[in-house]
Amino acid sequence: MPRTIHKTKTPVVLEGFQAVLKPSQYGYCLSAVLDQELIDELEEERVKALEWAKSKLKNPRRANLKNEPWEEVSTGRFKVKFTWKEETKPPIVDTEGSPVTDTRTPIYSGSQMKLGFYQKPYTMPDNSYGTTLKLVGAQLVSLCSDAGIDAGDMSAEEVSSMFGSTKGFKVAEPNVSDSPGTPASVEDEEFEF
Repeated sequence: MPRTIHKTKTPVVLEGFQAVLKPSQYGYCLSAVLDQELIDELEEERVKALEWAKSKLKNPRRANLKNEPWEEVSTGRFKVKFTWKEETKPPIVDTEGSPVTDTRTPIYSGSQMKLGFYQKPYTMPDNSYGTTLKLVGAQLVSLCSDAGIDAGDMSAEEVSSMFGSTKGFKVAEPNVSDSPGTPASVEDEEFEF
């Protein structure tokens, strides 16, 4: 089954607990809110993915279909969650395409990112099937510091070329804000990320 990489056209807001650069006790995760247009594309693609998964089951008549990997949180807005392990960690780049590798970078709820991901069908030994979303790379556009505590198939260069450059976060010049879209003023020059 061919893999279609979906990209968010504009930055999306991260929502909820984030463990993007440094794993929590449960591993890495990123949660964001997507719009209806992208979900419509995923729903259309899901039909074919589910057909493929069902064809791989031993007993398709008794199969158990799992829910979509997105949840509607308000009209036209859907929350998605990506998880991964150290060996499949997707590259994260800044707005100029430089890799973001400092695990102290505060990528918390409210930060904005552009995401690249694909939908993957799966089957389970209990005769259930469904689809999941896999993050292939992300571009950090802005940081938000008002939240709590907080590489895949593509290289950092490939992720950078997928998104191009845009105005916003740079590894060399962080622009942490108190709330989405509002730049923070940092008067103490000894402050480090």
